[in-house]
Amino acid sequence: MYQPPHFIETRTEVLHALMRAHPLGLLVSNGPDGPAADLIPFLLDAEVGANGRLRAHMARANPHWRLIADNPQAKVLVVFQGSDAYVTPSWYETKRETGKVVPTWNYAIVQVGGAARIIEDGAWVATQIGDLTRQQENGRQEAWAVTDAPPAFIQAQIKGIVGLEIDIQTIHGKWKVSQNRPVADRAGVADGLDRETDPEQSGDMASLVRRYGGVEQG
Repeated sequence: MYQPPHFIETRTEVLHALMRAHPLGLLVSNGPDGPAADLIPFLLDAEVGANGRLRAHMARANPHWRLIADNPQAKVLVVFQGSDAYVTPSWYETKRETGKVVPTWNYAIVQVGGAARIIEDGAWVATQIGDLTRQQENGRQEAWAVTDAPPAFIQAQIKGIVGLEIDIQTIHGKWKVSQNRPVADRAGVADGLDRETDPEQSGDMASLVRRYGGVEQG
């Protein structure tokens, strides 16, 4: 990943927080016919190793897991995409001063690399799907649990999936949130994002621009 110095984020707790907030990661492996990529929801065990461990599962019918199983020494890449937003030059004070501006895209992203292993143990998979379900159902008014479904049905589902573990060996974060712009431009971006029609997405990015750019609330 291209990493200009002012966009680099190295704090493990910040990187882990993005991964937990956006757990649907893009798993990328390299095989004899080229790269393979799948979107998979991941669980993070932060206490394992220096950078944490990822747990997931995928359909047994998906050939991607066999690619990993056949290449146990090969590393995989997982990409976690956080908030992102288009940035129009119209928000920049520099546009009014010189006109020398162009559009860009702000985003926060984490990429992790490590050795992956496939797990075909039914008990492990049962724990995995239970943990993932509790994470995603937590806080819902009518939270669903794996035990709400008939046991025989769940066992049949487990037979159709395989587990995946990745010990994180490398972790890189990039928060491209207008840090390279003058302060007045950063303020203009944050205020402009506040006025966008998707307040949840643009609001998250506006907060990041203010936090990383030292900009007061407009």
